[in-house]
Amino acid sequence: MQGFDPKFRDFPDYIIGITKEIWEDRGIATLHQYYSEDIVVRSPGSVVVGNKGVIAATMATLAEFPDRTLLGEDVIWSGTPEEGMLSSHRLLSTATHLNDGMYGAATGKKLVYRIMADCHAINNQINDEWLVRDQGAIVRQMGWEPKQYAADLIEREGGPEHCVQPMTPRNDQTGPYKGHGNDNEWGRKYAAILTGIMSADMALIPQEYDRAVVSHYPGGVQGHSHGPVDQFWTGLRASFPNAAFRVDHVIGREDPMMPPRAAVRWSLTGKHDGWGSFGTPTGKDVYVLGISHAEFGPWGLRREYTLFDEAMIWKQLLLQTG
Repeated sequence: MQGFDPKFRDFPDYIIGITKEIWEDRGIATLHQYYSEDIVVRSPGSVVVGNKGVIAATMATLAEFPDRTLLGEDVIWSGTPEEGMLSSHRLLSTATHLNDGMYGAATGKKLVYRIMADCHAINNQINDEWLVRDQGAIVRQMGWEPKQYAADLIEREGGPEHCVQPMTPRNDQTGPYKGHGNDNEWGRKYAAILTGIMSADMALIPQEYDRAVVSHYPGGVQGHSHGPVDQFWTGLRASFPNAAFRVDHVIGREDPMMPPRAAVRWSLTGKHDGWGSFGTPTGKDVYVLGISHAEFGPWGLRREYTLFDEAMIWKQLLLQTG
């Protein structure tokens, strides 16, 4: 781990370790050290430049959810310490909505939800990030629907003219990381599966997925076998049938004591012009930032995790339709 603090034995230990140090051990000030001054953090809800903005957002989240935990489920990574490494980090978070904040008046609700984050690190510092939280799961556990929450958030942020603008290709910022992952066979395989599904080849699901596949999708939805996989991907694609699907980053790995696995960051750019998971077509422009993880076994893809932010898709649509 050349260039990194010797207390971290490898890159997954670094990613999981600094996450706990920042959030649970309250080492918020370490963001000055672990995040570069000009870091670009993209999430479906915003694009933030600079570690000062990250520190402010971290403090606001901890004020609203003071008992929040972030349990690292996996780190799928590529690169080298010398040239820089990219982690696709999957976390399960628990929290209690104890105080007023971004999610409105405190509800006292106990939450469980996933997060996926792609982070580029070099010389003991993260300088580029793509972050997706399962906002659908968060707001539903508080009693909202994602569309309803998005409308309320627009109002609380000052209306359409003044609210925080969701991330789109128009307001994205270029960061230092220019890589596309690695050339491992499992990454290539998973990227090909997703590309095929997004090209309406739903026959790939029974061909490539284990019949006992366990799936985890936005809204905290867990499914078993092929049916939920088909319903999820069909519902998404049906809402945006003509949107351009792009694979933006691919990692595959084989590690001791782990199944072969892959991480794919992808996007959909186009119009909401179909009937699917997002209701009546509006014809409005939409950008979907998605991250997917897969684990493979002897009978095919056995676990799939996919996240995008339902609430921020609705925010994009509401800002265009009123």
